[in-house]
Amino acid sequence: MQFQADTNKIKRWREERHWSQEHLADLAGIGLRTVQRIERGDKASGESLKALAAAFNVDVMALTLDAKTEAEALVRQKQAKVTAGMRLAFFIHLGSYLFGMLLFAGISLGIGGDHYVMLWPTIWWTVGFAGHALTVVIVELTYRYEREVGMGK
Repeated sequence: MQFQADTNKIKRWREERHWSQEHLADLAGIGLRTVQRIERGDKASGESLKALAAAFNVDVMALTLDAKTEAEALVRQKQAKVTAGMRLAFFIHLGSYLFGMLLFAGISLGIGGDHYVMLWPTIWWTVGFAGHALTVVIVELTYRYEREVGMGK
């Protein structure tokens, strides 16, 4: 049976102890190539993980990835990408809004007599921009709340 080892933890623990991969392999009684494959992220057999756990003097489960923790990390990564994309879209919208308002002001001031010719387009674009801003704020607050509540579990 194959297990997904926590490669970052294994490598970090080995380096904290100032052990080489060869030394860890000798302590665990497994091959150097096995240690290299495990640290590279390949699947590990139960026997290899037991041997590494014995070398580190920990329970074998301490060396495996927790599916729930991994799923939560993936959700956090996805949320970070979504919010980054929303922020980028918002700033693009902000730039075009400012340019549009400048253009509308120029049109309104350039037309003799009626200075309010661009009033309705300005109002409706402002409403759309405010709606976009509200959406970004709601998503940011929702994700922040989920992170805080999730940490309190």
